[in-house]
Amino acid sequence: MTLTQRKVLRLALILSGAILLVVAGFGVHGATASASTLEAAMSGVGSEAVFVSAPPPVGQDTCLSCHINGENTNLWAPLGRWSVFGVFGLVFAFGVYRSASVWTQRKAWKPFWTRTVEWVDERYELSPMLSKLGAKPVPRFAMKWWYCLGGITAFLFVVQGITGIMLAFYYKPSAAEAYNSILFIENEVRFGAATRMIHHWAANGMIVMCIAHMLRVFIMGAYKKPRELNWVSGVLLLFLTLLFGFTGYLLPWDQRAYWATTVGTDIGGALPAIGNLILVFLRVGWDVSEATLGRFYGLHIIVTPLLTVGFMVAHFMMIRKLGVARPL
Repeated sequence: MTLTQRKVLRLALILSGAILLVVAGFGVHGATASASTLEAAMSGVGSEAVFVSAPPPVGQDTCLSCHINGENTNLWAPLGRWSVFGVFGLVFAFGVYRSASVWTQRKAWKPFWTRTVEWVDERYELSPMLSKLGAKPVPRFAMKWWYCLGGITAFLFVVQGITGIMLAFYYKPSAAEAYNSILFIENEVRFGAATRMIHHWAANGMIVMCIAHMLRVFIMGAYKKPRELNWVSGVLLLFLTLLFGFTGYLLPWDQRAYWATTVGTDIGGALPAIGNLILVFLRVGWDVSEATLGRFYGLHIIVTPLLTVGFMVAHFMMIRKLGVARPL
C-alpha cells in the first residue's frame, strides 16, 4: 500500500469516527431538537450543523407554588422542616454566643430581657413607680375564686380584642360583601372558623362574667362609701359590654342579624322624648340599611373599645387606690 493510499485510509477512518460521534450525539439530543434543525443536519445543508436541545423545566419552589398557584399539596412539610431545623439552629447559635460572651467578658450571663429592661429603666426611671404599684399585697380574703370574676372579664376583653383584629383583616363592612366575607372567613381562611367561634363565645362569656362580677360586688356591699365611683364605672362598663354584643350582632348581615337589630333599635325608639333621636342615630335613618351596618361597625371596632379601655383604666386605678372591700 502506497503512502497516498495510507493517507486516504487514515482520513476516511477519521471522518467515519467523526460521523459516528455526530450521529451518537444526535441520537441523544435529537428527540428534543426542532424539526428544522433535524432536516438541516440530515441533508447537510449549511456550513455547520447546529443541534439545539429544549431547556430543562424550571424548578418550582413548593412554598411559592402553594401561594401563587393555590396548590396546598404537602404544605406543612417545608414549614415543619424549617421549624425543626430553624429552632435547633437558633438554639445552637445562642449557646455559642452565650458561651463566648461568658468567656470573653468573665461575667455571669444576663438574659436579653433583663438587659432591655435595664436599658429602658436607665433612661426613663420606671422602676420606682412600678415598685410602688407592685408593693401593695393582696389580702388573704381576696384570694377566693369569686374575687377573680372582674379579672376574668378583663381577660376575655383582651381575647375579644385580639380575635377581633384578626377577623377585621378579612371582614368587609358593606351590604354586598359582609355576608360573603363571613363565609370566606369560615371556609377559606386557615383557622378562620375557630377564630370566629372564639370571638363569639368570649363575647358571651364576657357578658356573663361582667354580670356575675357586679352581683358579687352588690351582694358583698363593695359599692358603698368610699367606692361609689367604682360602682358607677362598673355599671358603665356593663352597658359598654352589652353595646359590644348589640353592635357586633349585625355584622354578619344575615336574616337573624337584620331582624334582631330591627327589634333592638325599635326598643330604643320606644323610649319617651328621646326615642326617635336614638332610633335615627342608630339606624342612620328610619330603616336598617347599609348605612346602619357602617354605623354599627364603627361603634363596634372604634368607639366602644376606646370608651371601654378608658373606663377600665379608671376602674382599676380606683381599685388600686382604695383596695379590695372586706366581705360583710
